[in-house]
Amino acid sequence: MFKPSKNLILGAGLLASLFFAGAVMAQAADASAAATAPVVAAAGAVAAAAEDNPYGLGALWAQGDFVAKGTLLILVIMSMGSWYVIFTKLAEQSKLKKQAAAAKETFWSASTVAQGKDTLAQDSAFRFIAEKGLEGASKHTGLLASVDFNEWVSMSIQRAMANVQSRMQDGLAVLATVGSTAPFVGLFGTVWGIYHALVKIGMSGQASIDKVAGPVGEALIMTAIGLAVAVPAVLGYNWLVRRNKAVMEEVNAFGADLHAVLLGSAKK
Repeated sequence: MFKPSKNLILGAGLLASLFFAGAVMAQAADASAAATAPVVAAAGAVAAAAEDNPYGLGALWAQGDFVAKGTLLILVIMSMGSWYVIFTKLAEQSKLKKQAAAAKETFWSASTVAQGKDTLAQDSAFRFIAEKGLEGASKHTGLLASVDFNEWVSMSIQRAMANVQSRMQDGLAVLATVGSTAPFVGLFGTVWGIYHALVKIGMSGQASIDKVAGPVGEALIMTAIGLAVAVPAVLGYNWLVRRNKAVMEEVNAFGADLHAVLLGSAKK
């Protein structure tokens, strides 16, 4: 009989090994594809759900009635107004601080109050106080002469400083109003959304998630927006009041020194 050679046996074994390895790799690839397919499908489903979310802000505006839209617009206007006041008052306070530094640098080094006044900017609050002080000192005649000169000059300067303080406090009432009323406006939107949820439950006869999720979500969004509007307004109000107090200390110190200088000048 014919006996296969050693080389033929080795070749056959090598081919069998290659075939077995290919089969194993093919099975592993099929298993990996089968395991990856659900993950890809799940990711696609999540993305589609995110794109088709019926309970977001866009859906709130599209599905809301005129009451819900009006409430949302009021909250947006309140938020815009409060941020406008915060930034404008911050700029005014920074400007007044610069004017105080300029007054310390140039006003007190002048020979007279009138010359010191001219060294300040036209829109400077400290120039305004100096002008009112000079005006009060120069108009102490007629019926006003019966008033003590010290008291009359002090009254003139105090009125000027009160005017500056009043201008610095402009707009703070807006922040106080927004901070105290925005949560209740959001609460009104919450109550209105819950009312819609109850109406849908009554019309459907069953309290299913799909019937109440939209109105309840609308209610929660209104609450969140109301708090988001109120918190910056309250924090901004407290911050600006503290900064106003620091700035007004500079104004009061300037007014007291000016009063002393005017009295000393009148006695010469």
